[in-house]
Amino acid sequence: MLSVPAISLSGMNAAQTAVDAAAHNVANLATSGFRRMEIVQVTAAGGGVTTSLAQSPEVGNAIEADVVGQLAAKNAFLANLAVFRASDKMLGSLLDRTS
Repeated sequence: MLSVPAISLSGMNAAQTAVDAAAHNVANLATSGFRRMEIVQVTAAGGGVTTSLAQSPEVGNAIEADVVGQLAAKNAFLANLAVFRASDKMLGSLLDRTS
């Protein structure tokens, strides 16, 4: 099983990949024959998530899905960052000898 920081880091990486894909899709709105990039996330066996990109089977854009996806990815990143920071702070408290 992975540690809490490793799990939250995998979530931050997945969120960054989602933001990158959505930005790529928005940047190519006017490209004829463009196929959107889609995110494929799979839960890892020991915890966390793995992320890959796949091309949409259909030609065309979905700006509303990309904008919502960017917002969701931003919030997922921030949530995972909060977990990472809390874990780091707790570990620091456990290792701090004040007696």
